[in-house]
Amino acid sequence: MLDGPRSAPGNDRPGPDAFTPDTDPLDVIRWALESHPDVLMPSAFNLNGVVLIDLAVRAGYRGDVVFVDTGYHFPETLATRDRLAARYPELTFVTLNGGAHPEDGQTDPALYASDPDACCAVRKVAPLQAYLRQRAPGALLNARSRDQASTRADIPFVEDGGARVKVNPLAHWTRERLEAYAREHDLPVNPLYFDGFLSVGCWTCTRAVRPGEDARAGRWAGKGKTECGLWAGNNTL
Repeated sequence: MLDGPRSAPGNDRPGPDAFTPDTDPLDVIRWALESHPDVLMPSAFNLNGVVLIDLAVRAGYRGDVVFVDTGYHFPETLATRDRLAARYPELTFVTLNGGAHPEDGQTDPALYASDPDACCAVRKVAPLQAYLRQRAPGALLNARSRDQASTRADIPFVEDGGARVKVNPLAHWTRERLEAYAREHDLPVNPLYFDGFLSVGCWTCTRAVRPGEDARAGRWAGKGKTECGLWAGNNTL
C-alpha cells in the first residue's frame, strides 16, 4: 500500500490504487510527473528502455536519462545511446563513468569473472547511487516489465519503500507488445536485440538468449546471478 498521494494536488488523474493491468503506460507516466516532478530515468537502452523513453517524451517528460558506462558496454549500446540523444533533444542524456573502469589501474579488470556481484557493485551501482544521492529525486522512472524474468514477475506499476518510489509504466507489457510499439514508431532499437541479445549488459557477462529462455537469461549466464544490484539486494535503488 502506498503512503503517497493517489493523484497530484488539484488533479483528478487516477493514482496507483486505480491502476489495473490494462492501464495505459502514458497514464502511469503522467501520474509520476505530476506526483514527483523531480523524477529521473535510469536506462541501459534495451528494448524496454527505448520504448519507455519514447512514451515518456509523449507524456511530457523533459528530464534526465541516466546511463552508467561501466567500460564494458558493447559499441552497439553506446551507438544506440547516441542515436536516442539525437532523436530526443528535449531530454538530457547523462553518462556516468565515475566508477572503476577496466583501465583505471585500481580494480582487477577481470573482476567480472571472479566476483560478478562486486564488479556490478563498483562499476555500475556505486556511480548511479552517488548521482542519486546528489540529485535526491523522489522517484525513478524505469523500464522493467514482468515478463523479462521470474524475478520480476510480480512488479507493480508503483513500488513504494526504500530511498525513493520506483515507477514501472511497462510492468504489464509483453515483449511482443514492446516490439510492436518499436516497429510502429520506428524506434532506434539496439541492433544486438535482433541477434538474440534480448537484454544487453556488459559484453563480459552477456550472451544471446536461446529459444524458450526468458529475456534476461543471457545476463550473467552460469554465474548464479540474475540482477546487477540496482533493483534488488542490499544496495537497491
